[in-house]
Amino acid sequence: MSNESLDDRRRALEEAFFAKQDALLRRKLAEPAELRARKEAYSAVSGITDEAVLDALVKLDVTPETLAALALVPLVAVAWADGSIDAKERAAVLRAAGEGGLKPGAPGHAMLETWLQAAPPAALVESWKGYIGAITAGMDHAARRALQAPVMDRAKQVALAAGGFLGIGMKVSDAEEKVLADLGRAFNV
Repeated sequence: MSNESLDDRRRALEEAFFAKQDALLRRKLAEPAELRARKEAYSAVSGITDEAVLDALVKLDVTPETLAALALVPLVAVAWADGSIDAKERAAVLRAAGEGGLKPGAPGHAMLETWLQAAPPAALVESWKGYIGAITAGMDHAARRALQAPVMDRAKQVALAAGGFLGIGMKVSDAEEKVLADLGRAFNV
């Protein structure tokens, strides 16, 4: 076999080897970028910045859309706690949803508007509690607390929005306190 033929085969072997290695390297380099993008999406829709919680959500394969819904259900549940929603509560829910990354025109925004016009079925809140319980079961206490805090803080802001009678008295009604406590227990904190 000639040296030229041997050189051609060597180059072909090297190119094949390095092409496969390059593909593996590109995939490995892309994974962290995808992971970062997913964590940023989680943070944008939930307000969660704790890396351990974000890692746990990635590991559980929770989608950013599901996390956004998880952040909205408590807002709506608290707003409907006393059987109706007033203008201040509605504004607080929409503000909290916007702060969580849900903008008008987004797919979830139409559902939120529907829930603000008519109370969602009780099964929605029960499903939410079951899902939260399931995803927090494998988390340590600090991670559960870090997931719970921004969700429940926004829900409490909705409860505080209506205030007492003419701004006097209790800021959070007994019905809202009961709903907040029930939702908070779902995190297993």
